Amino acid sequence: MRAARALRTVVFAMVLASAIVAEVHAQLRTRVYASGFSVPVAFVQDPDDRAGQFVVQQDGRIRVVRDGGLVLPTPFIDLSAAIVAGGEQGLLGLAFPPDSAASRRFFVNFTNRLGDTVVARLRRSGDAFIADPSSRFDLRWGASATPFIAQPFANHNGGHLTFGPDGFLYVGLGDGGSGNDPGHRAQNPSTLLGKMLRIDVGVPDTHPSGYQVPADNPFVRGGPAGVLPEIWAFGLRNPWRYSFDDRSRGGTGALVIGDVGQNTFEEVDYEPAGRGGRNYGWRNREGAHDNVLSQPVAYGPLTEPIHEYTHSLGQSITGGFVYRGSTLPASFRGRYFFADFITGRVWSLGLALDGNGEARVVNVTEHTAELSNTGSLGNLSSFGVDAEGELYITGYSSGRVLKIIGPPTPPPVPTGLRIIR
Repeated sequence: MRAARALRTVVFAMVLASAIVAEVHAQLRTRVYASGFSVPVAFVQDPDDRAGQFVVQQDGRIRVVRDGGLVLPTPFIDLSAAIVAGGEQGLLGLAFPPDSAASRRFFVNFTNRLGDTVVARLRRSGDAFIADPSSRFDLRWGASATPFIAQPFANHNGGHLTFGPDGFLYVGLGDGGSGNDPGHRAQNPSTLLGKMLRIDVGVPDTHPSGYQVPADNPFVRGGPAGVLPEIWAFGLRNPWRYSFDDRSRGGTGALVIGDVGQNTFEEVDYEPAGRGGRNYGWRNREGAHDNVLSQPVAYGPLTEPIHEYTHSLGQSITGGFVYRGSTLPASFRGRYFFADFITGRVWSLGLALDGNGEARVVNVTEHTAELSNTGSLGNLSSFGVDAEGELYITGYSSGRVLKIIGPPTPPPVPTGLRIIR
């Protein structure tokens, strides 16, 4: 009897251990990577130093993170005197061009003291961790060469910057603010507001505007009357973070946009590589639903989002990245991670592609509970990826950057068990 009980105990323990291992393998976790930031809105990998990243603070400062989470005391740059910050205004974006190692250039997006959008070019100083503020040049827009993009209201500034796999700078602009785009600007061909822009900033310092329009932009040789050639896509309300599926790690090069909704729906827009000229429908559409129809769209057909969620789940989407790293379980490769700023919830979704590269969403999964192992996530302002393609979350309210990590390594299953009588 004693031997039988001992055998049952061993078998039960092994079954329990197997169940625990299976549960652990299903989890994601976070660990605190760096902390002590003030209203952080972006986490950007240093392209010239695999051990370094930059944290953009809405208050106008960019902080340097080195060697696994050490925050340097001196900011990379302090632009606080040049900006207005608070609400949806402030220093909002940072991007490094493909030639940053040689050119030492970087680009920032901020709202100036009048609340207008500035995209500025700067350079690093002789110290790679300190920028040269005297190198600042504000890009000049359009025929009037205005060094800013006028914003009629204080909200919906967009603010994100990123370079695409084509080497061009993508500038996401909101509709100019207020509710339901009262100026119908997102559908107005003669304004940059409510659009995704695509520009070539690989020009000499002496270039008068600091950029040129790529010859293959979709509206260079046609489109709605009066259309501005910088425009890549129409119909965005407030694109708060967008990214390209990293080709260097096996991605498709697609552009994925998180566009903040009005009263009911938040949306994810998907654009296969090189498919410019799309109209995502705002203000006539919110998500995949009719909204304000008193004026027509600039052109059709409209491109519907691949995913939407209602305000019962969240109220302000934070776009993320298609995961192409290697430390999370293999089942996460190719999944798009995104969050909601207001509710602090995090999801991932699978992307099923058809023969034309268009995406269909499969298996939307929420990860909020498992990622809260280090405490409440709070308001989530951005995602980031490091030099290895691993994912990070920026906590706006917590002042922390969290790294998303996989399950802990389970202990080895014991072998050679025997019953001792």
